[in-house]
Amino acid sequence: MWLFIMKNKYLKRVIDDILEERLEMIGAIVIEGPKWCGKTTTAEQHAKSVLKLQDPDKSKSYMELSEIKPSALLEGETPRLIDEWQMAPVLWDAVRTSVDNLNDVGLYILTGSTSVNESEIMHSGTGRINKLIMRPMSLFESKESNGKIAINDLFNSPDMDIDGIRSELSIEELIFASCRGGWPDSLNKKTKKAQLFIVSNYLDNICESDVSTVDGVKRDPQRVKTILQSYARNISTLVSDETLMKDIQANFANISKPTYYSYIGALTRLFVINNVPAWNPNIRSATAIRSSSKKEFIDPSIAVASLGLTPETLLHDLNTFGFIFENLCIRDLTVYSSLVDGKISYYRDKYGLEADCVLHLKDGRYALIEFKLGSSGIEKGAKNLIKLDNLIKKHINEDKLNIKEPSFLAIVTGGELAYTRPDGIKILPVGCLR
Repeated sequence: MWLFIMKNKYLKRVIDDILEERLEMIGAIVIEGPKWCGKTTTAEQHAKSVLKLQDPDKSKSYMELSEIKPSALLEGETPRLIDEWQMAPVLWDAVRTSVDNLNDVGLYILTGSTSVNESEIMHSGTGRINKLIMRPMSLFESKESNGKIAINDLFNSPDMDIDGIRSELSIEELIFASCRGGWPDSLNKKTKKAQLFIVSNYLDNICESDVSTVDGVKRDPQRVKTILQSYARNISTLVSDETLMKDIQANFANISKPTYYSYIGALTRLFVINNVPAWNPNIRSATAIRSSSKKEFIDPSIAVASLGLTPETLLHDLNTFGFIFENLCIRDLTVYSSLVDGKISYYRDKYGLEADCVLHLKDGRYALIEFKLGSSGIEKGAKNLIKLDNLIKKHINEDKLNIKEPSFLAIVTGGELAYTRPDGIKILPVGCLR
């Protein structure tokens, strides 16, 4: 089932529907996300005129004009796309002012590969500009998941029949998809080697230039690689920053805490790092519930490339791939739930009770989810989910907690068959989800 897409054929993204809807609601949309995830290509599907600030033939003139008369850069048929707008942060206020003056919706789409320092913006844009985060492609968007089970449908119909639905994704294909990542350009390549090269080249660009140009602070490329390697070795864990620093200091003994956080901050602004926050539902004492963030990347392929791993090595090291698989699942669930403003956190306490993922919807509903690559871990994951579910229900009844019961419990696997267990827990192959 190796997938090769014809060059220049646009594959619809989940964010397309969100963008189309929001353009009918508000004056301007900002699409942020990592480089090469498809922001510009997607935005072009909705724009009627385009301004690319990185155009080498015109960039200098654009920068000069942004200082003299930024409103001139907004002239064009709407929706007008302004690509890499963060190169001229003054455009934010120009867009906000234009939206006020024109008093209309769907006027501008701004795309950017770095989050902007808020101090460079005079006004927040509240009520005029809406931000969207775009991630690399999910398995459904790359046509590798058959999408027969919609996560949002499970919220609306927790008792829906999923028994017998099958994933066509083999373990070899799942590993390759994780190594290749969700980078759209990789799907245009004819060979597996060329597809894998995309993320390797992406990583080199981040380390050699982007991590320094993001805020003008010169950073050592080798140190960036070392930090990413340490992060990758601890992917999907709650390792502390202090532990990561000790790991990094084995190669760079002189790294200080401010320097470490400067590098982490830059990688976060570039949307390379995508940590998962903790969930605290007040069912334990505050000291019992873990509160540190779980270490993740925006795409699992970054961890693979940072460690120099290959599909072949991971096929013979499924323990390591299990952590990478969790990052893949988090990426995909985040994309699928974005249609309903979904958010992801995790739960873990000092008594060993955990849920790898708590998927929250804006209306207060949520699901408890575990990630298990193979069938051997399903029973343990199910016991954890049931214990946590019972604890939540107990406190709702006894303490009148202001939270709902989970909409459903699920285990996302790398397996083939979807089904509902006798205890009600959904077993969901990642290759069936959308």
